[in-house]
Amino acid sequence: MPEAAPELRSAPVGYALVPPPGWDLIPLQDGTDDAVKHIVDRAVHRLSDGIPKDDVIKARLELLKQLKRVVKQARKAGGLTLYLPVERIHGSLIAASFVVSEVLSGPGGNPRSDEVLTHLLSGAANSEPIAVDGAEGIRTDRVAPPAPEREVEYPSRRIDYVLPVPRGTTSQWVTVCFSTISDVDPLGEFAEVLVELFDAVMTTFRWSYA
Repeated sequence: MPEAAPELRSAPVGYALVPPPGWDLIPLQDGTDDAVKHIVDRAVHRLSDGIPKDDVIKARLELLKQLKRVVKQARKAGGLTLYLPVERIHGSLIAASFVVSEVLSGPGGNPRSDEVLTHLLSGAANSEPIAVDGAEGIRTDRVAPPAPEREVEYPSRRIDYVLPVPRGTTSQWVTVCFSTISDVDPLGEFAEVLVELFDAVMTTFRWSYA
């Protein structure tokens, strides 16, 4: 049978997107430990054979610690999937990531998506309306201060996409939140390049249906 027209479909059951080259994903609900171990094993395997064994062990433990911290933070935000760079550039990993999360409306009813978006646009600086695969949402660009309580020493550039789930029977939203930390200028040229990369990734975002 031919595929149902989009307007006749039920609500999406998930999403798909194309991450940048050199990035990998960590599912945050099932299979998290296996994904983290795979990334750590692959990173350690790329280390030079000339590095002492003790240094390799230290590198493994430090990377594992960092990934577990990032996973914990992403889960606190209701994350479904964490994306982060795993390929080094000039010997260093990029301090960036983005998280896809699902947000359900709280008690007190299900306001219409246009009402929520109007409220968000009026209350957030540097926000603009956007459309992603048929969902009318908003994009917010901001700089977050350092957060020592989360071991974040420097300010970070944040780009948030907030999208209502099309044809949902309840007030369901998906957020895609990008962050890159900079010890120089979170509004500088390199940060802008990473923001453009993330915006390009969001052009590949598609809802998936049963």
